[in-house]
Amino acid sequence: MERHPFASHSLEALFSFVLETDRLKSVYRQTWISDRTRRENAAEHSWHLALMAILFEKEANADVDLLRVLKMLLVHDIVEIDAGDTFAYDAKGHEDKEDREKAAADRLFGMLPDSLAREMHELWREFEERRTPEARFACALDRFHPMLLNFASEGKAWKEHGVKKHQVIARNAVIGEGSDKLWDAARHLVDEAVRRGYLSE
Repeated sequence: MERHPFASHSLEALFSFVLETDRLKSVYRQTWISDRTRRENAAEHSWHLALMAILFEKEANADVDLLRVLKMLLVHDIVEIDAGDTFAYDAKGHEDKEDREKAAADRLFGMLPDSLAREMHELWREFEERRTPEARFACALDRFHPMLLNFASEGKAWKEHGVKKHQVIARNAVIGEGSDKLWDAARHLVDEAVRRGYLSE
């Protein structure tokens, strides 16, 4: 009989999940990285958000459990392994986004032992529903980050997709639910992007 490659059978599901989530590095978003050389992938987006959570924790509207915020940010886009990335301003893509992502969550988190599967599901749903201060702050970071990269890349993705100022404002107003200061910064960034020609009125 072939020897099991892992020291413990109880670890097999965890190792399998780690390897499955490696696929997130191959899911590319529409946002360009700041030097404009390539598009950002979903895994590095999640890492960048986790870093931002540490840096901007004091800017949250309420006291938050930072560890829970970090967990949500690292988990929230795992579903894109199956569901793909849905561009923020793709109305048609959003029609079945919820169904695609729920099916993805069921399969991917279902790879884990029951207790971890439940935790991952709960973190993902909490983020999507923005029902806690932690989820609202995490969402604020998730919305602010691509705005910052779009500004740094001189509106490259905005221009490619013909995105207008009113769309950016409408899409990202939820930032204010998690951080008034980040929403103030976001509105200033949008105005400056219009002034510089990165974003159309």
